[in-house]
Amino acid sequence: MGYRVVVVGATGNVGREILAILAEREFPIDELAAVASPRSQGTEIDFGETGKKLKCKNLEHFDFAGWDIALFAAGSTATKTYAPKAAAAGCVVIDNSSLYRMDPDVPLIVPEVNPEAIDGYTKKNIIANPNCSTAQMVVAMKPLHDAATIKRAVVSTYQSVSGAGKSGMDELFEQSRAIFVGDQVEATTFTKQIAFNVIPHIDVFMDDGSTKEEWKMVVETKKILDPKVKVTTTCVRVPVFVGHSEAINLEFENELSAEQAKDILREAPGIMLVDKHEDGGYVTPVECAGDYATFVSRVREDSTVDNGLTIWCVSDNLRKGAALNAVQIAELLGRRHLKKA
Repeated sequence: MGYRVVVVGATGNVGREILAILAEREFPIDELAAVASPRSQGTEIDFGETGKKLKCKNLEHFDFAGWDIALFAAGSTATKTYAPKAAAAGCVVIDNSSLYRMDPDVPLIVPEVNPEAIDGYTKKNIIANPNCSTAQMVVAMKPLHDAATIKRAVVSTYQSVSGAGKSGMDELFEQSRAIFVGDQVEATTFTKQIAFNVIPHIDVFMDDGSTKEEWKMVVETKKILDPKVKVTTTCVRVPVFVGHSEAINLEFENELSAEQAKDILREAPGIMLVDKHEDGGYVTPVECAGDYATFVSRVREDSTVDNGLTIWCVSDNLRKGAALNAVQIAELLGRRHLKKA
């Protein structure tokens, strides 16, 4: 006995990852539909490693009536048109785009951080999945915030090209190949060469000089974790295929030593602490790719402020930053609200 589940945008990076994670976690499914744009209609896609193939249906003609959960990974344009239709048909939408994240009538959920907020989904029948860089950060911050109350967070991100989709991954590969063989390097997805380079620019610039990616991290953290936490970020694209990294500096209201923080993080849900003061005693994106956990390393005290800590946080952005968190939201929704067929 299970649910009738739709994956919208099933042929994209995140959509494929959602299907893989639904299979890996043995999510209770009675019927599963893979839905995508008209150009992908009829395309066969794997349901994880189950050996089952799904034939993609046309989003423009799909009837959401009678389906329980729709996991949207289709981008804001398609979501704006079709998510309200799915919600109105009685299908609960879990959306990976940025469209609904700051809507006061739509809960923005990271299950390890604010599971109780999901109860507000009935206002629009829509639940929002946060930005990939926000999701892993708040997982790491939550147990420390509960212990000593975070006043301020200063964050620098090192974000992989998969955050820009398949085109970003292709561009890193093609530019790297071009450099090695002496061909001309062309930048189309990114504003500058990404191969063997870093770009301090993700999404559009805003009036105050920050980028929209940086703004998202600020406002989403306040909505998910605590509106009183002050956050400042610098978001940087780096030549890594999968896995976002973050250097997070935290200032607390109350004293919290590095050893106390480590003890807390070891027991926190969704976190894997790997922090040895030796060569390789920390986690990098290469090790986190394909894993469920948010990894924390390099926990140390910051003597420049009262009650300060600095941590290194790494996670697979296609998983915890998108697909895994969406499936975890579906699991939470099932436990708290939906009855199996």
